[in-house]
Amino acid sequence: MFVEREQDVLRAASMYYLQDLKMEVIARHLGTSRSTVSRLLKKARETGLVEITLRPASTRAPGLGRSISSAFGIETYVVPVPDHAGSVERLDQVAMTAARLLGSWFDSDMVLGVAWGTTLAAVSRYLAPKPTRGAAVVQLNGAANMRTSGVEYASDLISSFGSAFGAAVHHFSVPAFFDYPDTKAAMWRERSVRRVLDMQRRADIAVFSVGAVAGAVPSHVYSAGYLDEADVRHLHAEGVVGDVCTVFLRADGSWRDVSLNGRATGPTPAELQRVPRRMCVVAGDNKVAPLLAALRAHLVTDLVVDEVTATALVEAAPGRPHARPRAARTP
Repeated sequence: MFVEREQDVLRAASMYYLQDLKMEVIARHLGTSRSTVSRLLKKARETGLVEITLRPASTRAPGLGRSISSAFGIETYVVPVPDHAGSVERLDQVAMTAARLLGSWFDSDMVLGVAWGTTLAAVSRYLAPKPTRGAAVVQLNGAANMRTSGVEYASDLISSFGSAFGAAVHHFSVPAFFDYPDTKAAMWRERSVRRVLDMQRRADIAVFSVGAVAGAVPSHVYSAGYLDEADVRHLHAEGVVGDVCTVFLRADGSWRDVSLNGRATGPTPAELQRVPRRMCVVAGDNKVAPLLAALRAHLVTDLVVDEVTATALVEAAPGRPHARPRAARTP
């Protein structure tokens, strides 16, 4: 029987952390099993023999998170990334953090509302399997457009969330935008549509990003046939800077009198505010204006954002007061 001694703990920790040897190799050296080596390493950490510290080089993340949280009264998770990081790397890092947080929050007998888009597709790729019971995932906005049905794209994305959590999936088989507000009103009376709308209202968590009208990398809703050129010109004329769940916002967070919103199928900001926890996942310089609009519309309770975008956000909205600041978090 292997008796744990201080020198064995030291030897195991030295070989693992300093010599970079695998546990199987260490076990052979010590004449014991891999599980015992794992236990020795755990003891090394618990006794303080080994201390693990993460030191991101010159990161501004903690201070940025506190500034955003204080300004808007939300939980903020700023993901440290180098200033030279490309858009794909920034998105991947933010998506991984959002997926980890979502996995820790979502559990059995809960309802998760998911809005489709490029950012949420990235989040779906990093979801770790977590079986639940009695849970459901519901699509928050329609997907069909003038070019394609859009159903396959949104369906695969929503289904990936359901698969990760072993949850029932509720698709929303309507267009992203109706041609006429009257058509939307009629569809909203249909029982099949009302069933999905009811599931959306029961959501415990909503996860979404923000779409940007302008920028070098247009958001999916503006680049995949959901709007024609006349629609985009109209949005610019009305001062729209982006959208949340395909509902359009001006820079000040107003949305009620934006004409295209009468045809949109996503939840309105007033409806979205009823969801207890609302995670917004953002990466990209062109997302600063729509993110600020979403914050001013009080649509976000938890923000996951990369360090570069967070810096631009703080610079765009300095010193904005809020009555009830929340704690900032840095993953």
